[in-house]
Amino acid sequence: MKKLVWLILVGFALVTSSTDGADVKPLYEKHCAKCHGMDGKGKTKMGRQAGVKDYTDAKVQAEMKDDVALKTIKEGITEKGKERMKPYANELGDADIKALIAYMRAFKK
Repeated sequence: MKKLVWLILVGFALVTSSTDGADVKPLYEKHCAKCHGMDGKGKTKMGRQAGVKDYTDAKVQAEMKDDVALKTIKEGITEKGKERMKPYANELGDADIKALIAYMRAFKK
């Protein structure tokens, strides 16, 4: 019985997790790096224009809440009718977005 429960849990984990650590970096490079930079500092041309935050800063990380980050990545950011960050809800699933948030968390010093 214990083996059956364990197998069900492992199977569920595999089904619900579409992104593992090896797949996160290419997602970050494709969707995030042009603004947030490969190092998470946001010192790219687009990042400076958009006013993105430095994710290596512990204070910035402490202020960033995972649920807000998830919503922001899904819905994007629009201010005064201008899109500052495009929404990714149609391109990324929740598991991918959560993996990206975890990846960004690793930038903290």
